[in-house]
Amino acid sequence: MAEKVKLAILVSEFNYDITYLMLQRALEHAEFLEAKVTYIYKVPGAFDIPIALKALLEQDDVEAVVTLGTVLEGETQHDEIVAQHCARKIMDLALRYGKPVTLGVSGPGMTRLQGEERIDEYAKRAVESAVKLVKRAQKFSDAIKLPEKEYPFVIA
Repeated sequence: MAEKVKLAILVSEFNYDITYLMLQRALEHAEFLEAKVTYIYKVPGAFDIPIALKALLEQDDVEAVVTLGTVLEGETQHDEIVAQHCARKIMDLALRYGKPVTLGVSGPGMTRLQGEERIDEYAKRAVESAVKLVKRAQKFSDAIKLPEKEYPFVIA
């Protein structure tokens, strides 16, 4: 029997009426996919996700991190700044640590109603992507490298 994929879930408390439900759906979907959640970590807002993410990626019992949050539209472009910098830093840290980090942060430019409508989709998709990425990485060691002559195309 294969070992369960070990996930950490990182959730923003800002707009917690939405992100709390995202967390519940993520936990349910992790159980459905037979993944083990080793940490649940809460941060004040989506912009704060990278600070905790770094610490979670350094843990030996974390194979992937699921990030959850909702960035709703305000009267200024603040939501765009928060979402863009959050997403960029999440990817930077995933590449730095070589572990999958999935983006379950909805927004920017959303109304509260749109955020509520995306609870299930973002939470489940983030968990499913994390599990798939870990399993595919485990299988990558079995991949066969083909000679370069098999690939006549060069993409630059």
